[in-house]
Amino acid sequence: MTATTRTATTTPKPQPQPQSPAQEQVEGHKQQSHTISTLLRSLREYRKESLLAPTFVAVESVLEIIIPTVMALLIDKGISGRSMPNIWRFGLMLIACSAVSLSCGFLAGRYAAIASSGLAKNLRHDLFDTVQSFSFTNIDHFSTGSIITRLTTDVTNLQNAYQMLIRLGVRAPIMVIISWVFAFRISPSISMVFVATIPVLGIGLFALTVIVHPVFEKVFHTYDELNNVVDENLQGIRVVKSFNREEHEVGKFSAISKRIYRYFVKAEKTMSFNMPLMQLCMYVSMIAIAWLGANQIVASGNNSANGLSTGDLTALVTYAMQILMSMMMLSMIFVMVIISRASAERIQAILTEVSTVSAPDHPLTTVADGSVDFSDVGFRYADSSENPVLDSISLHIESGTTIGIVGGTGSSKSSLVQLIPRLYDVTSGSLRVGGHDVREYDLEVLRDQVAMVLQKNVLFSGTIKENLRWGNPDASDAELVHACRLAQADEFITEFPDGYDTYIEQGGSNVSGGQRQRLCIARALLKHPKILILDDSTSAVDTKTDQLIREAFSSEIPDTTKIIIAQRIASVQESDDIIVMQEGRILDHGNHEELLRTSEEYREIYESQTRNSGDDK
Repeated sequence: MTATTRTATTTPKPQPQPQSPAQEQVEGHKQQSHTISTLLRSLREYRKESLLAPTFVAVESVLEIIIPTVMALLIDKGISGRSMPNIWRFGLMLIACSAVSLSCGFLAGRYAAIASSGLAKNLRHDLFDTVQSFSFTNIDHFSTGSIITRLTTDVTNLQNAYQMLIRLGVRAPIMVIISWVFAFRISPSISMVFVATIPVLGIGLFALTVIVHPVFEKVFHTYDELNNVVDENLQGIRVVKSFNREEHEVGKFSAISKRIYRYFVKAEKTMSFNMPLMQLCMYVSMIAIAWLGANQIVASGNNSANGLSTGDLTALVTYAMQILMSMMMLSMIFVMVIISRASAERIQAILTEVSTVSAPDHPLTTVADGSVDFSDVGFRYADSSENPVLDSISLHIESGTTIGIVGGTGSSKSSLVQLIPRLYDVTSGSLRVGGHDVREYDLEVLRDQVAMVLQKNVLFSGTIKENLRWGNPDASDAELVHACRLAQADEFITEFPDGYDTYIEQGGSNVSGGQRQRLCIARALLKHPKILILDDSTSAVDTKTDQLIREAFSSEIPDTTKIIIAQRIASVQESDDIIVMQEGRILDHGNHEELLRTSEEYREIYESQTRNSGDDK
């Protein structure tokens, strides 16, 4: 085993050239197109409903446009013409159109609800599935609160926007275009009133988009912070209460909540111009149509052959209402799209995130033994990090040996062992397990043969048996008991009224820290790994129990490579080799007696602990 020092050098990255506004616009369109195509892949089995909903909406819209024309014929040829056959004919046509339109509207709503809810369900599944494939590097890139926000608030925003798009987004353009065509057939001059309102609305809505979209982006980023604060507070609620810091936490939460409030107020103030703008266009259009229509009726003497009839004016007013209400719908869709656009981009960021750790095309499916070889390994958590976390680590661990690792806080002990099961990948050099580079293995195969027990390992809600079977789903009750006896957990489990069927609360909050650690050790042993890593995982148990656990390891799993990180020298002093780490490098190594003679750092740690132990006595 060797350790060397290497000076890290960094090459300055070329600065990106600024883009012109035209290039930025093109890139923006490409990004939006990519986002939409990524999200639509989650439709899958709901594509049929996504097509049926707009189809029924289209039929419903066409029928609603036909109804005013039939009504005009009923007035002019039936009521004004005093023709009972025409009244019956056009009256029955109105009833039929209304009935079919109502049925289509019901079916459109049903299929739109199924499609949007299905899209949301699949998006949540795809997001969660993608997160499960992330390496620690990917998870570090997104905070816990941010991932929760994307799985909940952002998906809900997209669900609402999608349902609105496949209903109102189809209905509104059809109503606007065809209604205007029918209005143009009645009176080309009056129908031009609608054309005059479109540029006003278009410019107004575009201005709102430019102003409001960045605000909603800030809102959702602040939601991430809010969720992080809540998650941190609930995880550490015992510490908060023990230090009487409830008011501090409430103040921190309130500050972020107020920021969200201010952002929403700013966005809503801007969006509030949408409704007055729509109403202005609507009322101006109605006044213009009524004025122009009345003049034409008076000029023609209510004779449709010479100009505009009363029925025609009624139809025009109805078409005007349909067009303007459709424009109102478009503005509502516009608002929802503005809100959901930020959500869509955030969801797409996770779905397109590529895990930094992946299996090769033709992976190895067998780990020969528990030997571990670090060859000039360097590691950084991020490429932009100035200093490496691990630097020039060279280390050989024989299969079946017991290795102890000690060092001060920040010496990168945990970072070293997290490279073995590829929770992170080495930045430079190579790491071999069983004689092969870890990057050559199938990830599941490698991680099945490397069991890690962390100081803050987690138990999940469920019975003790269910938690233990995370290590081996097929383990028998006898195997569970045997593993727990090795981990010195069987004794306290049998004292529970329900024994191994005792229910564990979320996070293991109803068991002590030492009990939780022993259950986690038993869970790891059930994997029958070739490499067992204990990352300060006996810190909460007493020295006698710690000793019993190590003795059980020695007698029961002699062929398993055991790597023990510990703060207590007593936990590692019987190891075959002990590694002393400092600032990401191997400072010294050897057995307990050798290090007491040769390593000043190790000797200081040992003497401080034995002196404190003596003082206690």
